[in-house]
Amino acid sequence: MRALLLLILTLGTGLHAAPNILLIVADDQRPDTVHALGNALIETPTLDRLAASGTSFSRAYAGYPICHVSRAQILTGNPAFKALPKYPAGAIDPRLATLGGTLQKAGYHTCYTGKWHNDGHPTQRGYTATSGLYSSGGGKGATQPDVDDRGRPLTGYRGWTFKDENNQAELDKGVGLQRDNSRHIADGAIHAIQTAPKDRPLFLHVNFAFPHDPRQWPEGMKDRYAAAKMVLPANFAPQHPFDHGNINGRDELLLPTPRTESAVREELAIYYAMITDLDAQLGRILAALPAPEETIIIFTSDQGLALGSHGLLGKQNEYEHSIRSPMIICGPGLPKGERSAALVNLNDIFPTLCELAGVPVPATVQSKSLAPLLRHQTERVHEFVTGVFTDTQRMICDERWKLVLYPKAGREQLFDLQKDPDELHDLSADAAHANKRDELKARLAEWRREQGDPDLAKSAVPR
Repeated sequence: MRALLLLILTLGTGLHAAPNILLIVADDQRPDTVHALGNALIETPTLDRLAASGTSFSRAYAGYPICHVSRAQILTGNPAFKALPKYPAGAIDPRLATLGGTLQKAGYHTCYTGKWHNDGHPTQRGYTATSGLYSSGGGKGATQPDVDDRGRPLTGYRGWTFKDENNQAELDKGVGLQRDNSRHIADGAIHAIQTAPKDRPLFLHVNFAFPHDPRQWPEGMKDRYAAAKMVLPANFAPQHPFDHGNINGRDELLLPTPRTESAVREELAIYYAMITDLDAQLGRILAALPAPEETIIIFTSDQGLALGSHGLLGKQNEYEHSIRSPMIICGPGLPKGERSAALVNLNDIFPTLCELAGVPVPATVQSKSLAPLLRHQTERVHEFVTGVFTDTQRMICDERWKLVLYPKAGREQLFDLQKDPDELHDLSADAAHANKRDELKARLAEWRREQGDPDLAKSAVPR
């Protein structure tokens, strides 16, 4: 049976063998933090090589800018309302096919490495094995730092530990988000590559925990970036003008309000160092691949982060810096060194990998394959994309315009992303753009009805 599945995969792809697949997901990495894609200050030589080897998508949307929900969407190929029956919390819908499970049934050896932020265990979601697993629990009784490098309270990843293949905590690697976290995750990925069965293609899903807070200098990178030289975002502001739905959330309390330029520059310096460290560890993983040129490689992040943009710090918002993620796709026979501004979703990764590997897409998957974009068979797969956060935010945008509703705040925003990519000018009250605002509002309402948005009935925004 396994040999038959491999033969089907081989015929489906037109390759001599089913391709290995490497999916890398960073944690809270802004879409504007890759040197080759326009950030002159940050050092990302590995990501730069990937960008030169594949297609970079400048408008990849997370859908829901929170770790566990975004990852549930990637795992199931569905929007949040479908992926999580008890949205926005709870378990992934067990009736849905998962990416790991689909590739496993198609003959792949499926391995999960790094951060697991969903219910259960990776082996319950279609992964044959784990290596370098990093998840909550296991640190009871162990000591953990209480403050970060600048003496601020350590709040993220309390009690998280690395786990061995028997799910036992490896306390020698520390508790919480330690400065060598990315190295341990890379070690696990490399071990998975080296020990993978040779008679099956490999699907390796690597989830880094950097550059999520608590932000601290990675090993050997103290002061790699000088805070005084950091460039503030073009949309930096001391504070957000209203409660967008998370104004008192944990992420927003990491720095005092109003934000100061010096404090945000310090935050950016460590954030950039964490990304550069992640980039170096990704380079180690790519070097361990037996045939990287014959491997399908996707790099992305679960969402972006504000870090001073619009007066915010966290990711729980619908602005482009947070709801978008970097995304690069490389693979045998795919274009090199290309950039696409097409609208795409992170949950499109599931059907894209299926199509590129010659695996049928399960019927439960709602998202769309990006393979036609990669192969220049079409210029778009989505007319619009959406964003959601709790019952406080709903967003829709097309290739030019974005509408954001804030039901609890009684506010809305309309941005012309073509003329105003930094989202500095809200046009929602401008009579000249009322038709576009109402058109997007109607389209968003229709999408919410189709998806079964549980908050649709109570989310009208008064005018």
